[in-house]
Amino acid sequence: MGDSPEKLPEDIEALHAALLATRAELASVRAQQSDDQALIAHLKLQIEKLNRDRYGPRSERTARLLDQLELTLEELEASATEDELAAEMAAARITNTTTVASFTRQRPSRKPFPDHLPRERVIVSGPTSCACCGGLRLSKLGEDITETLEVIPKSWKVIQHVREKFSCRDCEKISQAPAPFHVIARGWAGPSLLAMVLFEKFGQHQPLNRQAERYAKEGVPISLSTLADQVGSCTVALTPLFQRLEAHVLSAERLHGDDTTVPVLAKGKTSTGRIWVYVRDDKPFGGPEPPGAVFYYSRDRAGEHPQTHLASYSGIFQADAYGGYGRLYEPGRNAGPILEAACWVHARRPFFVMADLAENARRKVQGKKPAVISPLALEAVRRIDALFEIERGINGQSAERRRAVRQELSAPLVADLETWMREQRAKLSRRNDVAKAMDYMLKRWSAFTRFLDDGRICLSNNAAERAVRGIALGRKSWLFCGSDRGGDRAAVMYSLIVTAKMNDVDPQAWLADVLARIAAHPVQRLDELLPWNWRDQNKRVEKAA
Repeated sequence: MGDSPEKLPEDIEALHAALLATRAELASVRAQQSDDQALIAHLKLQIEKLNRDRYGPRSERTARLLDQLELTLEELEASATEDELAAEMAAARITNTTTVASFTRQRPSRKPFPDHLPRERVIVSGPTSCACCGGLRLSKLGEDITETLEVIPKSWKVIQHVREKFSCRDCEKISQAPAPFHVIARGWAGPSLLAMVLFEKFGQHQPLNRQAERYAKEGVPISLSTLADQVGSCTVALTPLFQRLEAHVLSAERLHGDDTTVPVLAKGKTSTGRIWVYVRDDKPFGGPEPPGAVFYYSRDRAGEHPQTHLASYSGIFQADAYGGYGRLYEPGRNAGPILEAACWVHARRPFFVMADLAENARRKVQGKKPAVISPLALEAVRRIDALFEIERGINGQSAERRRAVRQELSAPLVADLETWMREQRAKLSRRNDVAKAMDYMLKRWSAFTRFLDDGRICLSNNAAERAVRGIALGRKSWLFCGSDRGGDRAAVMYSLIVTAKMNDVDPQAWLADVLARIAAHPVQRLDELLPWNWRDQNKRVEKAA
């Protein structure tokens, strides 16, 4: 036949069938390509997650990369499913003898549903007679079960606490059981409802007006002012627990500190307030104490605020080079010395910006002018990354072990880095961007090298940055705090919710239980309600059951 085109049938019905078969084949090929793309995206995501779990975050852009990969996978999976269904429908339209195999995606085997979920049996009535002979003598052999995961929409109910009254026939005195405790005096909202409102507002960043709109659509109208009243009352009730958390965090040997901006409503405008966070996390050096975070609000970023927050603290403080922290490191403090431990991630960031090869590649693809890659910045990033690679191998080990490894492996690298930086700095002008990045480190070299002599110190301040990340994301949703008092309330609730997350505790479930118990709970045993103690107590109860 050579290269001559295939002879087409002259019959219209045959042409129609051939066209349908061709479309079915194209749909199958398209579905196969979509499935391959989804599989590639899935494998890339798994590789990045495994690398993160094994080595830790490789750069400050790792979280953003994972988010991007997950979004890509989501879109490709949806597209692959659409193309698969289109291929099936195209194959089903073929009515003649032509056979075109429809494409079926190879999905991973589904994991069984969790055992703790309740099961509802829906019995499908069996046949009453034999489909073959019509006989009525049927005997049950067994059953096949098909499970479907379903969700029941949120339901509302009113709980009535009925207290019966009794009168004494002898003295005519009336007896009645005392009224149950409420979180709020004369309160009408149950603890689960209050926990949901608090977690939606401060954990999921849903303002109260949006919550009120949703509740009204569900048939339960609650005014915005009423919800705000509940939030204020709950904050007062939970303040003693915040104070116990504050004492725990500020008794740490080492603290992480950071701050972020918060828009605050003012007369005719919004001003910029600050949320400060101090994080205790002893896991990197194998400490036994549970992690925690405390937040504070301030109207501005004056240095007096961290000085007030840490007035009674002494120990190691890991933070950026904000000038307001300077007085904390002065000798002769009444509470004791605070040792500065600088963050190598902050130091690495300006070098990384000047040596971002991936960003330059994207700019070229977009037709933009690429930035100039600095060889010195690239070399600085390479040397700093070598230190982080050593840290990944000793993360979670004891402070003594970490110090020994650092003295053996990291100390020579740090000494070489200092020598190299001072040599290169002498060749650069004062206004050079690389010189500014080097000066940032060289002026604080003792703070940057303190980790070599103390295994408790981390190379980065990521613990504090992770704690304030939710606030940075939530700003786009709630826009601003209504007042300074609102900022203070937010700081208390952020402290409780973020600490619960750090201890692998469901914040909403914990808040619901705490709010149900705190009114009658002895103040001497208040620590029992802290997230880590609450979690351990629940595990013991479940194990005993």
